[in-house]
Parts: sequence; C-alpha cells; structure tokens
Amino acid sequence: MLRLAWMTDPHLNFLDIDTRKEFCSSINNLKVDALLISGDIGEAVGIESYLRTLMENVEPPVYFVLGNHDYYRGSIADVRSRAARVCAESKRLIWLPQAGLIQITPDACLIGHDGWADGRFGNFLGSKVMLNDYRLIEELKGLTSAERLEKLHYLGDEAAEHFMKLLPRAVQKYKQVIVLTHVPPFREACWHEGEISNDDYLPHFSCKAVGEVLRKAMVGVEAQMLVLCGHSHSPGEARILPNLLVKTGKAVYGNPAVNEIITVPFDLA
Repeated sequence: MLRLAWMTDPHLNFLDIDTRKEFCSSINNLKVDALLISGDIGEAVGIESYLRTLMENVEPPVYFVLGNHDYYRGSIADVRSRAARVCAESKRLIWLPQAGLIQITPDACLIGHDGWADGRFGNFLGSKVMLNDYRLIEELKGLTSAERLEKLHYLGDEAAEHFMKLLPRAVQKYKQVIVLTHVPPFREACWHEGEISNDDYLPHFSCKAVGEVLRKAMVGVEAQMLVLCGHSHSPGEARILPNLLVKTGKAVYGNPAVNEIITVPFDLA
C-alpha cells in the first residue's frame, strides 16, 4: 500500500528559512512514499528558493502543481520556466504539468495541472471582487473586466486541454486516478467556511473548463478518480459522480500542514 501526504497552499513565503526546514522535517517524520502539493508554494520572487528547499530537505519525492500566488510579483511565463529549470536538477522534484502521466502503482496513476479560475461559474462581470491576481501578475495587470475574463478563459482552457490529452489513457489503463490541481474544478467543490462560494466569488475560485473534462472522462468507466485541490483555504468534499470525488483542502497562512495521508489504493465509499 502506497502512502501519500497531501497538502495545499503552504505559502512558504510566510516562513523564515529555519521554519521551512523544520516543516520539511515534519514531512519526513511521516514516513510517506511521496508528498503532493496542490499549489501556492510561495510567490514568484522566491519560487526557486522554495522549490529547492523542498528538493533538498524533503526525503520522499515531491509532486506539485503551482497556484495563483506562485505568480505574484512576476509573470506566468517566467515562473513556469524557472519551476521547470529547478525540477531539471532533481528527479525527486516533479512539476506535474511538465511530467505528464505518472504511474504510482500498477493500478494507479497521478496527473496534474496548476489550473486557473476561469470566470465561468457565478457572475464575473457583475462581481465586485478584485483579487490581488489582477494587480500582481503581469499577464493580468491593466486589463478591462472583459479582457481579463478572456484571459481567464484562456488559462482555464489551457488546463482543461492538458487533462483532455491525458485522461483517456489514464482511465483506460488504470483503475484509480489521482488528479492534483490548485483551483476547485466544480461549483460544489468551491468551499468557503463550510458553504459553497456565492456568485461574486465563484468566478475567481473555480475552473469550470477543467471540471467539464474531468466529469466527461469519468462517465461510464470503471476507473475511480480522486481530485485534490485548494485555493479557497476552506475544507470540504464534493461527490460529483459515484466514481469521482473532490477534496478541497484547508490552509492557514503561516502554518502549513499536511491535509491528509492518502493511501493507494484509495476507497471512495
């Protein structure tokens, strides 16, 4: 049986270097086979340092996707390039959008993409919410609401296309599929303090494009899918189909913690 530690939104930029290393030691003490991180590792200015801290101090392999905060005070293109460059230094640090489909047991695989809130749930153009994303990420700065929505559609569709390429083979070859993504891919998985986010916040905290691809892939197949995401900092579970379960993880700034130990094979009952 495989044991995977899953955590989301660690925001390592809120910790000094010694506390980051202590956190890594706490991961090692769990004696797991791998660590899964569903985004928001830090911010752009220090992303290489945060990733190297994980690479050099966490003993099991680290599989991760990036989140919106990882691009703060930088650009999407540059952060992705730097993440790929750091991962090239070690086989134990794996950025899932770059790695593709990962077999973790003969019957199970892992796939992932950073994802992005694509503005399609709720009422984006009527929302008064102004995330720091739209002020601190180069590709989203200085846009009108309509231009911003078009860019969010593009980013959400990019993530959806990644899953669209990998899922047919995944559900055909494997009995169980773990999906790692930052942004909740269904309205029902976009939790905030025990409730589903309202139409003002849903556009900024969910990715409809990815959800549609995941749902379509799981209809009429025997495979099971477990989706692990974060972004909203509020925990909850959403049963989308009998064979499709989404877990959204809790997070607290300055206090990163493992959300759950996932065993493989997992039980969706």
